[in-house]
Formats: sequence, C-alpha cells, structure tokens
Amino acid sequence: MKKTLITFSALALTVAAHASEAAAAAPVAVSGGMSNKAVAALALCIAALGGALGQGIATGKAVESIARQPEAANDIRGALLLGLALIEALTIYALLVVFVA
Repeated sequence: MKKTLITFSALALTVAAHASEAAAAAPVAVSGGMSNKAVAALALCIAALGGALGQGIATGKAVESIARQPEAANDIRGALLLGLALIEALTIYALLVVFVA
C-alpha cells in the first residue's frame, strides 16, 4: 500500500510539474497531445485520489489507536486533525494549479 501511495504521489508531482511547464511554455496545445487544462485536471484527479486515500488510512489508524489506548484519545485526535489539514492543503494546492494552468 505504501508503494502504491508513493507511486501515485510521484505521478501527481510529475503531471503537476508538466502542467506548470506547459503553461509557461506555450498556451496552445500540440496537435494530438493533451491540452494544459486536461493535464492539470488529471493532476487534480490524482491529487484528490491520493488525498482521499491518505485521509481514509489516517482516520482508520487513528480510530484503531484510540480503541487500543482510550486515555491517549486527545493526543491522537490532535495529531489526526493536523495531518488531515496538511493532506487537505496539498489537494487545494493541486486545485490552484488547475486554476493557474
């Protein structure tokens, strides 16, 4: 599972980098290729998928941890909320790339 997330993350970064380079290079798409908007939308889809998987895994592990150690629930909850906020921020950055491209 970890290898899959790393692969999706690397793919999303590559597509996002390509979208920003393509937007800076030329506003017109090469015939037969994907337009800048299509590449940016694909990057957003991958980022949203990765963010959703990450949030689901993090929430599941947090619930499992609270079930094992109920006395540490407040600490686990705080770390979970911080992690979820950072994951969501990465997805919002991908959305900004779509608007810029």
